[in-house]
Amino acid sequence: MKALVTGGAGFIGRWVVKNLLDEGLKVLVLDNLSNGSIENIREFEDNLSFKFVKGDIKDEKLLDEIFKEKFDVIYHLAASINVQDSIDDPKTTFFNDTVGTFNVLEKAKVQMFGKNSKMNGDKWILNGKEETHPCKVVFMSTCMVYDKADHKGIDETHPTKPVSPYGGSKIAAENMVLSYYHAYKLPTVVIRPFNTYGPFQKTGGEGGVVAIFINNSLQEKDINIYGTGEQTRDLLYVKDCARFVVQAGYNEKVNGEIVNAGTGKDVTINELAQIISKGRVNINHVKHIHPQSEIMKLKCDYHKAKNLMNWEPSYTLEQGINETENWIKEQKMKR
Repeated sequence: MKALVTGGAGFIGRWVVKNLLDEGLKVLVLDNLSNGSIENIREFEDNLSFKFVKGDIKDEKLLDEIFKEKFDVIYHLAASINVQDSIDDPKTTFFNDTVGTFNVLEKAKVQMFGKNSKMNGDKWILNGKEETHPCKVVFMSTCMVYDKADHKGIDETHPTKPVSPYGGSKIAAENMVLSYYHAYKLPTVVIRPFNTYGPFQKTGGEGGVVAIFINNSLQEKDINIYGTGEQTRDLLYVKDCARFVVQAGYNEKVNGEIVNAGTGKDVTINELAQIISKGRVNINHVKHIHPQSEIMKLKCDYHKAKNLMNWEPSYTLEQGINETENWIKEQKMKR
């Protein structure tokens, strides 16, 4: 089998690539390195089943060249990922997350059904002169499309509420992904992992809250929390997340579905800071950059993933934080 991973040099993408290579797939990574890093995928360079192409999902000619490879599954992770940046620069987020997704869907449709084939009613009339190859598109969305949770948690029927252009762009892309399943019979699935953390996540200002808090604690720098710190997050360890992403590509039961992944447990940012700091540094509260984009309670109901995919998380928050801190320490020793 051969897989395309857009955004495969990113934090989660890197773990998805590793998982796929470990399972014996051939993997092509397409990444413009705006969020990802060559260092994330350096260890795969000598693997004959791995190929990296630096490029952008908005470049349709490049996509045409890449899709000559004929993929069995397409893991579409490439996106603008920063909620706060999307408020300051919505155009970039929209074109990356929505238009870029449309481009990937179009190429997948052509690969599966042909450029000159037509639909007659709800049936495809294929052009016998064209070479076609079946494929599936796994679209990485986000929990940040949801309205705040209640005590029961968020399942896939929970109301959406795009409080940032990031969330709005992802919802628009989700709708396109599902429309290609219903209109064209292209196998697709929308996955919504909750807040993911772990090794290879950036530790600076563009990183995730866990990585930033750990890095500050190790450097004996204060931890700064936006707002009250009473906002909660369901924190999913990246190895559990990558396993979920990969399985979604193999499982036909989730075709045409939206599926969550999380732990079913949430923690306040104040509590998280205490767990990570272990009293090593001061914890401060600072003015929120864009408070209108904050979702005060995020807690996942992952029963659908468990029922359809037999997936559930295996790492506790404490285990994940410990592995992440050890990885960050190792990186500091290498410098």
